[in-house]
Amino acid sequence: MPLTKGLRDEENERIQSILERLIALDYVPENWKTQIEDPLKGLGMNAEVLLNMSTDELIVHLEKLNFDWNNAEQFADFLVTLSAKSEQADLNEKAIAVYNYIQSESKMFSFSIFNKIALAKK
Repeated sequence: MPLTKGLRDEENERIQSILERLIALDYVPENWKTQIEDPLKGLGMNAEVLLNMSTDELIVHLEKLNFDWNNAEQFADFLVTLSAKSEQADLNEKAIAVYNYIQSESKMFSFSIFNKIALAKK
């Protein structure tokens, strides 16, 4: 069911707040899962779900949460950052899938996202 503009704006602000919390975390390699649990609950997942869901399932999940392109990009950025800081979490494939989803579904080509995809593939 589509959200009204007011509800969409409110939901967008809630998602942005969660993403800001995730991005601001300074991950400690031993307990990174514990650090991201609480913010991820606000997105209807936890660390294990995030690690185990397929790229397609992740995209569907983000769509259900009504992520806009900016929020989807920030979430992909979070996945890349987490992947770089934790040897136990290789989330680059999921980040690349989200970036590709944005590029194809937004119908707008972004050199910034193109570059992020290239960096995540390294």
